[in-house]
Amino acid sequence: MPSSPLDGRPAGSPRPSDRRPVRPRDLALPLGLMLLAVAVTVGLAQAGDRAARDSEGRGRAVQGVLEQGPPPSAYPAAGAGQFLVAGEDSPVHGVDGPVARYRVAVEQETGQDPAGFAADVDAVLSDPRSWIGSGDLRVQRVAELDRADFTVYLATPVTSEVMCAEGGLSTEGYTSCRLPGKVIINLARWLEAVPDYGAPLEVYQAYVINHEVGHEFGQWHEQCPGPGHPAPVMQQQTYGLVGCLANAWPYLDGQRYAGDLVP
Repeated sequence: MPSSPLDGRPAGSPRPSDRRPVRPRDLALPLGLMLLAVAVTVGLAQAGDRAARDSEGRGRAVQGVLEQGPPPSAYPAAGAGQFLVAGEDSPVHGVDGPVARYRVAVEQETGQDPAGFAADVDAVLSDPRSWIGSGDLRVQRVAELDRADFTVYLATPVTSEVMCAEGGLSTEGYTSCRLPGKVIINLARWLEAVPDYGAPLEVYQAYVINHEVGHEFGQWHEQCPGPGHPAPVMQQQTYGLVGCLANAWPYLDGQRYAGDLVP
């Protein structure tokens, strides 16, 4: 390559004075960009780690809720529509008179034990304050359909509504009912009673058994005798006490306790 006639440089090469010296401030912008990129990368990595930890934490929380299960008072709105019958016969209870025989059946997929529910029903109907208090009626639980005069069913709100509707009764999935040969107890009422009942759950449970079985024995609805008096067992206590006090039994102090019939 030919040299420059002036300074011996190759032709076309820049003069030394044409090469601007590199100063520290000229490196500042590229270095700043590099540092910013590193910071962004680290920040994104840390954010990803936090997100992963948060997601893992939420997963553990959800799993914990699932493992805890529903609260003890929870119940399904609908079950299988099929029933399990409590086995074995109970003793005959009562002083004298004909024996009314009943079965006890619990809807499947409700979490309720047929034997446990049967024991509760037996305890109510064998109590001398119940219908055997008349002295001329006895009761016994049996397992076979052909020996039973009626069946006490524990059914979910949906199933109980369907069953009651078959006899022309509208319960709106809320109340229990009785059809000929069928006493249908709403599971929700059995587990929760009703608001402002003013008595323990066991009192309401005894009431609803005696009330619906009372219909099976030919009893009709009765009125509250007056504020502060015990509610007759045939009063529709599920809809309110109307000033009366919660009462689960048709016999009080050995005497039949009743109100005026509902017109």
